[in-house]
Amino acid sequence: METIIRSVFLRRSGTFWAGLALVLVTLFSWSMPTEAASRSARQAQLQRNQTTNTVGKSNSKRYKAKRAKRAKVTRARGKGRWIEVNLASQRLTAWENGRAVYSSRISSGKRSTPTRRGTFAVQRKYRAKTMRGPGYVAPNVPYTMFYSGGYAIHGAYWHNRFGTPVSHGCVNLPVGVSRNLYNWASVGTRVVVR
Repeated sequence: METIIRSVFLRRSGTFWAGLALVLVTLFSWSMPTEAASRSARQAQLQRNQTTNTVGKSNSKRYKAKRAKRAKVTRARGKGRWIEVNLASQRLTAWENGRAVYSSRISSGKRSTPTRRGTFAVQRKYRAKTMRGPGYVAPNVPYTMFYSGGYAIHGAYWHNRFGTPVSHGCVNLPVGVSRNLYNWASVGTRVVVR
């Protein structure tokens, strides 16, 4: 009887091991790509590369221009203190050694009185200044920093529409932000208006 149990166990055991081996071989063969599959994958990758290269050649000038502009901004961010005014996003950012120190919404010039674009420097600073122009007088404008003739960065107590162009060409900030920026920046600090 014992011999019969051993032979049945061995037979079942052998069948079990054979079945397990078959399952493993099947799983392993699914995980390994065949030569034909490898070849088709390589061809598909070559086609993608050729398509990318064709598109890349037509856009290479634009890409190089963007990369050069990005490198210029990155180099500029790494040097000392400077102020960036982005007219498209209506945002001012103060940079110090490549790190943003202050960032705030602004109100730049309206379409009829646009803010001047370019690279400038803070020329004069006034804690409070009366500003006049065609059709307006604004007494005691707080924390005014002139950077190009009559163009200035200053606080605006007379409106709260920051994020929208409403000024006569200056860069308007909330009074608290303009106070911090006024204390942070010195005469000669670079101002980049884009």
